[in-house]
Amino acid sequence: MSQLPLLEIRNLHVAVDGKEILKGVSLTINRGEIHALMGRNGSGKSTLAATLMGHPRYEVTKGEVLFEGRNLLEMEVDERARAGIFLAFQYPVAIPGVSVANFLRSALKSLRGEELSAREFRTALKEEFRALHMPDNFASRYVNEGFSGGEKKRLEIVQMGLIKPKLAILDETDSGLDIDGVRIVSENVNRIAGEETGVLLITHYQRILRYIRPHFVHVMVGGRIALSGDESLAHELEQRGYDWILQEIGAEEKTLQEVG
Repeated sequence: MSQLPLLEIRNLHVAVDGKEILKGVSLTINRGEIHALMGRNGSGKSTLAATLMGHPRYEVTKGEVLFEGRNLLEMEVDERARAGIFLAFQYPVAIPGVSVANFLRSALKSLRGEELSAREFRTALKEEFRALHMPDNFASRYVNEGFSGGEKKRLEIVQMGLIKPKLAILDETDSGLDIDGVRIVSENVNRIAGEETGVLLITHYQRILRYIRPHFVHVMVGGRIALSGDESLAHELEQRGYDWILQEIGAEEKTLQEVG
């Protein structure tokens, strides 16, 4: 019997405040695959990420999403997290008064249903900090309060390393990172991802894909996946931008109208 896909999105339509944003997205991610989702601002990339995690503002009007064969859309946000889905936010928020260590230890307890010993947790956290080139004193700081953009993004990957999700959705993790930051974050995404982990990497630019090599690249235009290919597609976008895709879509639509 063949193994079920990790994530199946079928003809997904999503509206925000009555306005349709996603207009028929279909995508399958298997374990061990890295998918890069690219596109201009407003194309629907972050809407897809938020919908997959169950943000209440995003209304699914049509389509279905299956996670390991289960109906993801019937699951609450915390159920999705416990099932193994992780979202690294485009704009991580600060949580004043809550230390990084307490936040991460509580998250692990909630996801695993049991608490690590203090020694095990300290060891695991230090290893992740070391891998992300972050000093140990970040453990006592309040979550993202006073952090630079790059520090916030590195902390997201620390969380990913501790949680070890089945599906990691990385929403523009490269934004706010300098050259070294992009390399360090990418190296750790590659370290954490493996044969059992699927990755949906949302990005504007090709630069992070120099380090995280995707198996598939998808381009989103106007709430739909307009084009898919291998990593060479990302290089082509770097050279030609997005206009040529818009022109091709326009030509195809015109042809279909003439045939119809």
